Amino acid sequence: MEAAMGLMRRMPPKHTETALTALLSLLPGHSSDLLSQVDQPLKVLRDGENEKEFILCEYNRDADSYRSPWSNKYHPSLEDGMLPSAELRKLEIEANDIFTIYRITKVVFHQSICGEEDDKQGFVACFLIKKDGSKDAHGKRGYLNEGGWEAIHVIQVGPEQEGNANYCLTSTIMLSLTTNSDESGTFNLSGSIRRQMKADLPVEDGHLCNMGKMIEELEGKLRNQLDQVYFGKTKEMVCTLRPSPDLPSMALPENIKP
Repeated sequence: MEAAMGLMRRMPPKHTETALTALLSLLPGHSSDLLSQVDQPLKVLRDGENEKEFILCEYNRDADSYRSPWSNKYHPSLEDGMLPSAELRKLEIEANDIFTIYRITKVVFHQSICGEEDDKQGFVACFLIKKDGSKDAHGKRGYLNEGGWEAIHVIQVGPEQEGNANYCLTSTIMLSLTTNSDESGTFNLSGSIRRQMKADLPVEDGHLCNMGKMIEELEGKLRNQLDQVYFGKTKEMVCTLRPSPDLPSMALPENIKP
């Protein structure tokens, strides 16, 4: 299992689904562990009742159906599917409204979803963000041949004690981009990163305010790390292997050549 998880951590996001299917066939006894611990690229389904898209994940799945955060119904239909409590459903609706405003004002995220599941010691919330940057994406705002930004934020909220609650946020970012043009040539860059953040915060301003601040802070840190690790190192390697013709020649002087 440890070797399998190590392999999946090094697998490009675009090949995650294929690699996971192969591992499930090799390790059927660890199917539940693999499915719960491996983050797969996010997929989107349309809620026909509200004509809105929502993102699929393990936290809104029951059997082979997925619950829409907009209508609170499963697609395909599932009669005995698990539903959030009335209090969590109210929180989910409020979260969706807030994230919709954030998505529109920032013009960065194409879809957002919030799903909660009951927990005896508080509750667990999952916030998903998907940005399709390909040139044929919805709205055709992208410039990449293929690519996207996908974020999975799972936050466990403990029970309130003396006006405070414990928040444990686990965030995963999956980035992939592919170009194929005369200007840039064919180029592929992909990777993922996961980090965890814990905090004890007062619930005076509400859970959504606390969770939103933590998600924004941690995602900003992950974005900076991706920029340094992936783009910074790639730029360094490209500039070293293929220096610009405008740079001065580094050839040795004639008098010290061997």
